[in-house]
Amino acid sequence: MKQGVKIIVSDKARVSMVDPAEAKGIMSLFFKAVEQFLGRIPNSRRVSAHTPMVNMLMLPFSAVLQREGAGGLLSSRIKEIAIIKTSHVNGCDY
Repeated sequence: MKQGVKIIVSDKARVSMVDPAEAKGIMSLFFKAVEQFLGRIPNSRRVSAHTPMVNMLMLPFSAVLQREGAGGLLSSRIKEIAIIKTSHVNGCDY
């Protein structure tokens, strides 16, 4: 334990991911749009599908933040490297 922070390591997910194949209604449409827009459905979108309205509102913001410009100081390449490194450090397949 470092500075009062307890790190819990577990192979079991605390929050389940919504399977796009089993999504119904508006979430089914949302998953199709995400896949068309990003070329894949990230795990973060599968987890946040538990709150569909928040998920749908956040997609445009997160998409803009990953692109060049839009007031950001980092290049898309650096942002993608940070995403991949963070996934690797956390033991996530990217």
